[in-house]
Amino acid sequence: LGSCWHLVSKYLHTTAGFLRKTGTEHMWLERHLKDPFVKAAKRQHYRCRSAFKLLEIDDKLHILRPGLSVLDCGAAPGAWSQVAVERVNALGTDPAVPTGFVLGVDLLRISPLEGAVFLSETDMADPSTLGTIQSLLPAEKVDVVLSDMAPNATGIKELDHQKLINLCLGLLNLCQSILKPKGTMLCKFWDGRESHLLQNKLKEQFQDVRTIKPQASRKDSAESYYLARLYKGR
Repeated sequence: LGSCWHLVSKYLHTTAGFLRKTGTEHMWLERHLKDPFVKAAKRQHYRCRSAFKLLEIDDKLHILRPGLSVLDCGAAPGAWSQVAVERVNALGTDPAVPTGFVLGVDLLRISPLEGAVFLSETDMADPSTLGTIQSLLPAEKVDVVLSDMAPNATGIKELDHQKLINLCLGLLNLCQSILKPKGTMLCKFWDGRESHLLQNKLKEQFQDVRTIKPQASRKDSAESYYLARLYKGR
């Protein structure tokens, strides 16, 4: 699930609710409202500050190009899909370059976005989801799999870490059916005991795997991303 959406929906309800919040939540809200990436997201009409994580990664490493097809997992509220639509020319805005395709999937409802196809209220772990995804793609496989997925947090750090690693491992298994040879996978993980397990599995299936912590990832957060390129699949 999109992390931004969870936090905002959890804390930004009514004024009356706001007045009842605990000190910790007040601190979170104050930090959120002062956050330069939150302000920039509003200014540039991105749905969430997380857009800047993908923008930074793509500016440096060029994983999104015109004409590519993209699967955005944990897409809500749609900020990464917004970036992908722009970068792969999914709207065909630039007639001089190929037109790409963006498909976003999330357990939550995702508001429509021009240039993207969304599968809302859909579980990536459900075996029937693969067929639905493939039926919507221009070809049966994509060039890029993006994952900003996160499980519903329990607050138990090690358990949440393990749940997210399992989500990523499940997505890696899905790549056999959904990712083109030489394709790219970018997935969020929370640092912990099993990070190396995921990293090693990625190294088995991709030629180039690196760890990235974008500036928009808060310094006190355990969040990082694995970027895996040149998929060895058939």
